[in-house]
Amino acid sequence: MPKATDFTLFSGGAQGAEAEFGRQAELHGVQEINYTFEGHRIERTRGIRVLTQEELAKKDVSLTYVSKLLSRKFSNGPQIRMVLRTIMHQIDAGLEIFVVGTIQDDGTVKGGTGWGAEFAKICNKPLFVFCQEKAGWFTWENDAWAPASGPTITHSHFTGTGTRFLEDSGKAAIAALYERSFG
Repeated sequence: MPKATDFTLFSGGAQGAEAEFGRQAELHGVQEINYTFEGHRIERTRGIRVLTQEELAKKDVSLTYVSKLLSRKFSNGPQIRMVLRTIMHQIDAGLEIFVVGTIQDDGTVKGGTGWGAEFAKICNKPLFVFCQEKAGWFTWENDAWAPASGPTITHSHFTGTGTRFLEDSGKAAIAALYERSFG
């Protein structure tokens, strides 16, 4: 079994899935880095990494592109731009990506969380999504979602992100992921 203290979670510390990934990291002795920006309210206070304006600007992405990729409209407000940028930092930092949310019929993940999953696909990183609606884990393989029975954290730098609307099944899935990975 891997030594939990050799692992680092990269997340955003927001309410819901990200906060739960952080709580489980702390419980299991995993290091934690939560990317945020000045003025952003997050739930986790452990491992906060406030990104500079320069760091955030390096991850600027066209909202038109993101909206088209995810088949939904994102507002052009400064808050959503900053959140999307922090998500890109999270995905860049992790060598494998774990997401809790809902996989939609078009293959994207619902909400802003979907940008993290799509960016992981673009970066060709191992991607696992716990779909709360289907109550199961899925992995992105050969341009399609495939069931993933009991994934484990295998890379020392991993990302945990997802929906603000964490259900009991999602919370249990995160706890079980850590338990399988670190005992």
